[in-house]
Amino acid sequence: MEKFCRLLLRPNGYVLEQLCSPLVIHTTPAHAALCALVPGLLTRHHAHHYLGFAATQWRLFAGERPRRVKPLLYVFRVLLTGIHLMQTGDLEANLVALNEIFRLPYLPELVARKLAGPEQGTLPDDDIASLAAEYARLRAELEAAREASQLPDEPSAREAVNDLLVRVRLGEA
Repeated sequence: MEKFCRLLLRPNGYVLEQLCSPLVIHTTPAHAALCALVPGLLTRHHAHHYLGFAATQWRLFAGERPRRVKPLLYVFRVLLTGIHLMQTGDLEANLVALNEIFRLPYLPELVARKLAGPEQGTLPDDDIASLAAEYARLRAELEAAREASQLPDEPSAREAVNDLLVRVRLGEA
């Protein structure tokens, strides 16, 4: 729990996404209490996580032969998650839900190709130039959203996270 709390207090989008995932098998009052603290954990520096993760996924995608749709969808998902987070302070990690907001015309086809199975899950090389341009555009949009974000530079819930950790250790939460 202490390690998880430390990670939550850093700009670590992965840990936030784990905490806020709608796919919960079992929950506890401590989990609910952590979820309630999420707004005070968000900072503009979470954009760095999403920019870095997108860059890693792009390198994996670009280096593959044949190029698969799945890593490309990760790239677009993390960029859109970061942009949305910077613009709204709301953590949404579902690509389909994000595209209801951003309305990128190519995403439904890419999602359909991934869902159709491995035989449809690759992309021809002639698509790469337009995808690279879109990757660059979305990176720039995330960087601009970070600069314009109203999110704070530091988490405001640091003390509340510590208090919750103490309560959990004492068996009170």
